[in-house]
Amino acid sequence: MSVRLRPVLASLPAYVPGRSVPDAVKLASNETAYGPLPHVLQRIGDAAVQANRYPDTNSVELTEALAEKYRIGAGNVVVGCGSVSLCQQLVLATADAGDEVLFGWRSFEAYPIVSAVGGAVGVRVPLVDERYDLDAMAAAVTDRTRLIFVCSPNNPTSTVVAGADLVAFLDRVPSDIVVVLDEAYAEFVRDPAVLHGATLLDRYSNIIVLRTFSKAYGLAGLRVGYGLAADPALATAVRQTQNAFAVTQVGQVAALASLEPEAERQLMERVDEVVLERGRILDELRSMGFRLPDSQANFVWLAEGEAADGLIDTAAFAAGCEERGVIIRPFVGDGARVTIGTAAENDKFLSAAAEQTSVRTAS
Repeated sequence: MSVRLRPVLASLPAYVPGRSVPDAVKLASNETAYGPLPHVLQRIGDAAVQANRYPDTNSVELTEALAEKYRIGAGNVVVGCGSVSLCQQLVLATADAGDEVLFGWRSFEAYPIVSAVGGAVGVRVPLVDERYDLDAMAAAVTDRTRLIFVCSPNNPTSTVVAGADLVAFLDRVPSDIVVVLDEAYAEFVRDPAVLHGATLLDRYSNIIVLRTFSKAYGLAGLRVGYGLAADPALATAVRQTQNAFAVTQVGQVAALASLEPEAERQLMERVDEVVLERGRILDELRSMGFRLPDSQANFVWLAEGEAADGLIDTAAFAAGCEERGVIIRPFVGDGARVTIGTAAENDKFLSAAAEQTSVRTAS
């Protein structure tokens, strides 16, 4: 007799990380190309000496630093093992078996996974022009809806939700449904029409804003994310669903060091470099005939479709890049995401793209 497992596991989608191939340029994961700042590395080393000790399970010092940064109460802040862990905790905190979790699609591939693991039903609302369709999202809300994810900038399509549209949407959502504003890439946004969720905490009691140290802060390997909840009760509920000691002491120390004013200044200068490279890549790809949405993230998106429309055959394009020593992230049937790397890495990708313009016909 086989062991008895949950039936949902048979249909559970697998999270597919970006691949690494020896001697190839990896632009398949939305990491920064830059390592931690020197003083952050020093703090990491100092903290590692105490690896025999359990970390502060409540991340008190980091929580207080984030509360000060955003000028909110410490009780409104929750720190987690990356923002994806907080996504899972939010499902566990809000949804019972059979309840609904709503999100745009295609969006962050963890959303359907964390919904199913929590026993909830993931409801996918199709994007329009690679963007969240908030009117359709509002129309999809039912009596069973408990949680809504709004990813802006959206991973993987790089697009954003305009502030006016977001406010109109939040006005339509019942106040007992939690809305998650997933802003993992917020530091890369330059569109003045975008409202960062932290500015809405005083207006909507049912929102929580998710941020991360994995992208702009260059700490992806240390897994530190955080949430800013309008209601302290929601932050408390998220903490209740967290495993003890989930955030390592090394991660907490590195995040604190990265929040120091001089460190943040240097890190945001790096972000500015990424934004400049992003613009260059968009311009060059468009000059080759590719059609891409304006990106507000640290990656660009090439949608699948007919070559005559400036779109790609995703599988063929990704394979062609790999043959030329560049690994990108294909979502076959939808498109490909390409992370912004160093100037040299980006040049190699652009060369690979230019050499493939003849294979841009969808199968």
